Amino acid sequence: MDTPEQWLLSAEERGNPATSLPAWTAGNLARPLLHGATYFDRLVEEVESLDAGDHLFFTDWRGDPDQLLRDGGPTVAGLFTRAVKRGVCVRGLVWRSHMDRASFSKEENRALDSEIEHGGGEVILDQRVRRFGSHHQKFVVLRHDQDPSRDVAFVGGIDLCHSRRDDAAHHGDPQAVAMAGAYGETPPWHDVQLELRGPAVGVLDTVFRERWSDPNSPDSDHPIAWLYDKVHHRRLHGDPLPPQLPPPPECGPHYVQNLRTYPAIRPPYRFAPHGERSVARGYTKAVKRARRLIYLEDQYMWSSEVARLFADALRDNPDLHLVVVVPRVPDQEGAFAERPQYVGRWQALQLCNDAGEGRVHVFDVENHAGTPVYVHAKVCVVDDTWASVGSDNFNRRSWTHDSELSSAVLDTTRDPREPRDPAGTGEGARVFARDLRLALAREHLDLAQDGGEDELVLDPERFVATLDQRADALEAWHEGGRQGPRPPGRLRRHRAERLPLRTRLWATPVYRLLDDPDGRPLRLRLSKDF
Repeated sequence: MDTPEQWLLSAEERGNPATSLPAWTAGNLARPLLHGATYFDRLVEEVESLDAGDHLFFTDWRGDPDQLLRDGGPTVAGLFTRAVKRGVCVRGLVWRSHMDRASFSKEENRALDSEIEHGGGEVILDQRVRRFGSHHQKFVVLRHDQDPSRDVAFVGGIDLCHSRRDDAAHHGDPQAVAMAGAYGETPPWHDVQLELRGPAVGVLDTVFRERWSDPNSPDSDHPIAWLYDKVHHRRLHGDPLPPQLPPPPECGPHYVQNLRTYPAIRPPYRFAPHGERSVARGYTKAVKRARRLIYLEDQYMWSSEVARLFADALRDNPDLHLVVVVPRVPDQEGAFAERPQYVGRWQALQLCNDAGEGRVHVFDVENHAGTPVYVHAKVCVVDDTWASVGSDNFNRRSWTHDSELSSAVLDTTRDPREPRDPAGTGEGARVFARDLRLALAREHLDLAQDGGEDELVLDPERFVATLDQRADALEAWHEGGRQGPRPPGRLRRHRAERLPLRTRLWATPVYRLLDDPDGRPLRLRLSKDF
């Protein structure tokens, strides 16, 4: 593609002149890794290839030191501490988190910190966030000091923790976190990570270094947390990182743009003194170019501010379809956990339905036993041309309030399969974006994994028709008492629940203040801009 500017943000459009990140890089090779088991296996392979002088940098929302990365191991802590013993520089930034009894991961993250520190690495428990905010980025950067062509990074939605090591069968991870009863004892988990090679790996190295080297204490705006960590001799400042290695050489056909969210906080980040909202801006630019199909997988999809972007696209383009895959029910039970989420999702999906009636298709997923699958993936594909995988959800929290990281991929290779130009713009479908959508469609619809049935889903209109047909057949099978063979497919129509007024009166302010807060500076809130 000769003009990536049509799809990707320029440095000026990123809106953060304090960062040293380039607008984008060319010559990368991106590979989607569906499911935690696939990602964890690749991570073990690559970390075990590191030796003295190499670098391993990682960030995480939650980390469990005892999480098995393969059957029989190694664990996360074991893999990383063995790398330290080989002379690898291991550094980690993990959200300090809130209390476990509020369904967060404070104790697990402290345990990961302690085990890696005991093994000789350094992990900072970082609370440089807004009130009730989190560090939500999940990436690993592996650098080779003798051969930069071997450098690799993994970025997306998968944490190094319990419940993530699932596969396409979706029987769940034996090391499970407690979730809503609908998901069972080992909750099925659907997720996606990217494996990146090429110059984009050097950019992710910079993303880590900017946050690691920020002069503010990880607890600088949280005095109680600072005192607690001081008394318990927690590491509050990291040692200087080794000099940054040269960027990896170009190795593939993909432009990659690393999009981020950082909130406006006090004291400010040195690398983003007014925050950064390139995630919101990057999606906005791509979605405005959509003409035939937007495909989303998301954990939440519950913000009217974000949904308005898709609603405007549906209203402006009468041939555009929006396909959304979400979890069936929230991850935690209880009125306080569930009701605010229902408020946000109903508002968002109603806004889209009003703008594109008959062209909005929302599904949730179950495994072949009928157990709901928790959709944790954060994926967007626009017209089989532009695609992104990241940590950010389609809500205001992810676009303004928490720290997030998403990688947008724009392939220069045109896809030869018909329709070659589904959007009718002359730009044509691209191999990476289309392959990502088709890989997900094959799993959700029980299509042949070798691509032998791809004609059912290549064209946007036929894709939507196939989704509807298989979801209707599965619904009829359930309503008929599950008699006879189970129809192919794992998608069921998702029905957003509108709560009664008396519930909305308390759930709506909880949703807006706690579930989906706004991290923008005041002037952007007033202008309703990102």
